[in-house]
Amino acid sequence: MIDQTDIQILQLLRTNSRMQWQEIGDIVHLTGQAVKNRITKLNELGILEGYTVKINNEKLGLSVTAFITVFMKTTDHIGFCKFIKLNDLVYEAHRISGEGCYLLTVFTHDQKELLDFLDEILIYGNYKVNLSMNKIK
Repeated sequence: MIDQTDIQILQLLRTNSRMQWQEIGDIVHLTGQAVKNRITKLNELGILEGYTVKINNEKLGLSVTAFITVFMKTTDHIGFCKFIKLNDLVYEAHRISGEGCYLLTVFTHDQKELLDFLDEILIYGNYKVNLSMNKIK
């Protein structure tokens, strides 16, 4: 399905999704057109789902990074999922196994904004919060 060259291309795009095809080709020893064809194939296979940018949240004033484990006390998972999809504070959300039902990554400007968000979660369940002290990778 995919080979080592495709994996190299994916790693390069993960590092910088704006790399030019020719630049990638120079690294993986392909023409720019061949890289374009491989990227198109990776898109069609659903391996590449989209492209993104890396944002410095602190420079946007989002100084609090919280990892929230949610323990549902209601069966309204559809309502909860709608709530987290519509909330701009939630950067990432996963339904998980093990301890808890959901794991959320949330960025807020300050602790008050985080507390207000946690109060809204209480409609659906309880939570455990871990705050990031320093991003390593």
